[in-house]
Amino acid sequence: MSATVQIQLIPSANATVHANDNPTWELYSKCVHCGLCLNNCPTYRVLGMEMDSPRGRIRQMADVAEGKMAISKSYVTHIDRCLGCVACETACPSGVQYGHLAERARAQIERECPRGWFTKKLRDYFFGKLLGDYKALANVSSWLRLNQRSGLQSFVRATGVLKFMGLAEMEALSPVVDDEFYFSEFGKTFPAEGELRGRVLFHAGCIACTTFSDLNRATVRVLNKNGIEVHVPAAQGCCGALSAHAGYRDTAREMAAKNIPVFLHETEQYDAIVTNAAGCGAHLKNYADLFAASGDSESIARAAQFSRKVKDISEYLHALGLRPPKKKLGFRVAYQDPCHLLHAQKIKIAPRELLKAVGATIVALPHADQCCGSAGSYNITQNELSMKILAAKMDDIATIIDRADVIGTANVGCQLQLRAGVDQRGMSLEVKHVVELLNECY
Repeated sequence: MSATVQIQLIPSANATVHANDNPTWELYSKCVHCGLCLNNCPTYRVLGMEMDSPRGRIRQMADVAEGKMAISKSYVTHIDRCLGCVACETACPSGVQYGHLAERARAQIERECPRGWFTKKLRDYFFGKLLGDYKALANVSSWLRLNQRSGLQSFVRATGVLKFMGLAEMEALSPVVDDEFYFSEFGKTFPAEGELRGRVLFHAGCIACTTFSDLNRATVRVLNKNGIEVHVPAAQGCCGALSAHAGYRDTAREMAAKNIPVFLHETEQYDAIVTNAAGCGAHLKNYADLFAASGDSESIARAAQFSRKVKDISEYLHALGLRPPKKKLGFRVAYQDPCHLLHAQKIKIAPRELLKAVGATIVALPHADQCCGSAGSYNITQNELSMKILAAKMDDIATIIDRADVIGTANVGCQLQLRAGVDQRGMSLEVKHVVELLNECY
């Protein structure tokens, strides 16, 4: 389809929108099919197919909504291939909220298109139960930790069976499970050091509490060193981002309905709800959209009130201003923008300025605004395509490898993906979260 083709979309009497989570006329009709999104879309750049571009996917959503096309296997394939990076939203001159459309399309697929029995059971357990049940998550993580510490994981890798089964690249993405989970910090308050400059609530995430506990502790420590009191609410739960992106919007709403009162009843005492994960932050700021289909004005208003308090840690610290650290970094940092920090939250300057403030030299990374291919659980569910997107990212990193010591980012999923890419290429580069770099200075 040429970028000059004009397609007129008209609302259909058969379109099942408004009353549920389907893509709506109000959302998809904003797309004028100009094509400016195409080269900003990772899947279009790799596959070169119109159906795997934002414009092409919106056309398909509109056809399904208007009864012109069934929810076929082909439709599911093209919608599933989307990373949800929303780089297309940054490029779009018409303000299309593509992320909202993609979530609704996947919710419709989950309701109306049966998947294979095993796939359905696995998805229902992971997206529908495990992420929202921290006790179950801790139990599963403990089993995975035993697998890693016992040597079983190394043995299986050494046999080559994973490579034979085509699972080696996927398994290499698995994080190291922590010795002590961050759940032990829930309910605690960590006092500010020196003059009190602010008070925040910390949303610690779900999987991050079993695989990135040290990052969470570093987050609290950096805030404390900058005069911020931090409270970690005991009853908090998963933000719901992974579930919502997978089409489990009912589950995501339940998670949001749990988090909102937990945090809101304390927000009068606190300046912000802080997160260190770009994907979580983007979703927490988007809670009102989860309740939009319900038409419940009170729920929408409370969700919006909650979201206004949410700040990425780089956003919060940049606005506050860093206290001078005890030492300065001597690192050259190539910063990779997490998609949900740059494109969803529109935060670009803050992490770079924080790194400069602690003595880092920022090395310009080519196409730093393009996705690394992680995208939550995408590198598992769409591993082959994810690895192709990662390969392009590593090609960019290879051009600056002699000028950088560290790859910096601000999202745990991006960290895992980029570390896998560094290992694949045998590069002598560390991949660190901005908070980890700040923590080294304090």
